[in-house]
Amino acid sequence: MDGEDVLSQRLFQKVKSTQDYNSIKKDNFFIHGFAVDEGVKRNKGRVGAALAPNRIRKSMSNFPVILPQLEILDFGNIDCEGEDLEKAQNQLAIKVAEGLKRNGRSIVLGGGHELMYAHFSGIRKAFPNQKIGIINFDAHFDNRVPENGKANSGTGFWQIAQQEKLHSLHIGIQRNSNTQQLFRIANNLGMKYMISDELFESNLPALSSRIDQFISEADLLYCTICMDVFNSAIAPGVSAVAYNGIFADHTFLTLLRKILGNEKLVALDVAEVNPNYDIQEHTSKLAASLINEWLML
Repeated sequence: MDGEDVLSQRLFQKVKSTQDYNSIKKDNFFIHGFAVDEGVKRNKGRVGAALAPNRIRKSMSNFPVILPQLEILDFGNIDCEGEDLEKAQNQLAIKVAEGLKRNGRSIVLGGGHELMYAHFSGIRKAFPNQKIGIINFDAHFDNRVPENGKANSGTGFWQIAQQEKLHSLHIGIQRNSNTQQLFRIANNLGMKYMISDELFESNLPALSSRIDQFISEADLLYCTICMDVFNSAIAPGVSAVAYNGIFADHTFLTLLRKILGNEKLVALDVAEVNPNYDIQEHTSKLAASLINEWLML
């Protein structure tokens, strides 16, 4: 440790563990871990993401504090009792809503991407009349119709669309990870998307313009990052490996920082980190660094 003075602080020195939602003040960051991968299991993916929240916390802990006024409240993990994914999702939604109603800023550490439906549901509980824009960095649309009526890690956007008109932008979509039927569903639901092949530096002005337009049409913004959007060379520890996914390069970081720096953003999460398949914690460290991008702004 470098010292206790403001200029020497590390992130772990700014985190307070609590269960008191009344302690959340305006613009405080508040964290929930979603230690659940029942949705991944139902989706026939590689289980293990339930172990990720604490690994990501560990990877975040030693980042230097950039903003002295930074305050972070950590409300611990939500677990899944047996196979009751829906109960875990509802618990997260209720807790997220409690924090957002107090004008905090929500961070969720996953866990499978079934957390997205839960996180969104919490935002909706807190802001019942606002138009929520969802920006999803993901190789997949996650718009599958539930099999036998049971939701999973790949059904979240379909679920939301059954409740309200979707306003979503999906960045990093892989053509080899989505069937033509899923593209058809995306188009029918009005899901906007950027194929991974579009994410190159000389295309940044066009990409930025599309993001600006999307954000301008929303009252609030929620960003969700499924770690399988990244190439397996930098994110090997995920539930569904993307061998030709995107990289955390200048193009990606420019787009991410544009989103994180927007005043409409109220919530951010990372999903699908799977420590069982990680190599030297590369994936959890990358996920932690993406969360830290918001904490530095």
